[in-house]
Amino acid sequence: MSNSFGSVFKITTFGESHGRALGVTIDGCPAGITLDMDFIQDELARRKPGQSKITTQRKEPDSFEILSGVFEGKTTGTPLAMVIFNTDQKSKDYSHIADSYRPSHADFTYQEKYGIRDYRGGGRSSARETAARVAAGAVAKLALRQLGIQIHGYVSQAGDIKTSKSHTELDFSLTESNIVRCPDLEVADDMISLIDSVRKDGDTIGGVVSCVIKGTPVGLGEPVFDKLHARLGAAMLGINAVKGFEYGSGFEGAKMRGSQHNDLFDSKDGKVTTRTNLSGGIQGGISNGEDIYFNVAFKPVATIMRDQDSVDVHGEAVTVSGKGRHDPCVVPRAVPIVEAMAALTILDFYLLQRTTKL
Repeated sequence: MSNSFGSVFKITTFGESHGRALGVTIDGCPAGITLDMDFIQDELARRKPGQSKITTQRKEPDSFEILSGVFEGKTTGTPLAMVIFNTDQKSKDYSHIADSYRPSHADFTYQEKYGIRDYRGGGRSSARETAARVAAGAVAKLALRQLGIQIHGYVSQAGDIKTSKSHTELDFSLTESNIVRCPDLEVADDMISLIDSVRKDGDTIGGVVSCVIKGTPVGLGEPVFDKLHARLGAAMLGINAVKGFEYGSGFEGAKMRGSQHNDLFDSKDGKVTTRTNLSGGIQGGISNGEDIYFNVAFKPVATIMRDQDSVDVHGEAVTVSGKGRHDPCVVPRAVPIVEAMAALTILDFYLLQRTTKL
């Protein structure tokens, strides 16, 4: 039922937005990973609601518990289970849409697919499920840290305001210095002002999260169906509200000639490198050792604080009123989710590569 992700490092998430808890089980987690509990909690804090004026005001501490798979602070190689209990559900906020379909939400499609739906915050289709992914992604990050692989996500665009700087010009240590998580401080304040004004207007706005993966070894990915960029794309497109994915030169590459786009090879200190990196660190579906970088586009949040026309379960016309606590723009809280899914993908391919080459 598509609640799992990964082949070797395989996660399965469970839980609903207004259920008792969310959680994840990691099967195939290597033994011997030192689990930094503070780091895992910090990653969840970056995603949790209620962290600033430009995010939903639902107050969830998102404290986690590990139920299995750890002994004396290290993973044992057995299934690692983690749980995050919900504490601030306000299900009554959703009683008005028990029989109505919210525009651009999963209400209608979920009802048609299963014949039943949990209308409280969207149930399983809620973005709150991503807390479990971030918890698992934090474990993957700790494993990748031991391999010298680093993942940096940041907001590169909010609405029509975006940074003009490439990832090579940015200082990622500044990403967490502001509530929008943009390391380009010259535009971060403008992004915050825009999101806040949209919130006050009862509306929402989209944006773009960019991500850079540094230190990836050569050889991750497969040449046909499991190309590394294809799996990264699937990982990102599986995040709530994502509408687009591009890596390397992306759509801009379509405007170029081969003579402009080709990354010429060099050799430095016995290591093969490329002079440019329009390939985005991936060639033929396989990592080439250069930085992997990509953009993930998020749509405006579907719930707005305005009345909208819709229909109910009987097909009768209704007016749906926006209620509850929702993000005016998801991208600030989406940064750790993008990083988590990138970490899960890279670690899965790394472990798979160890089984295919002596």
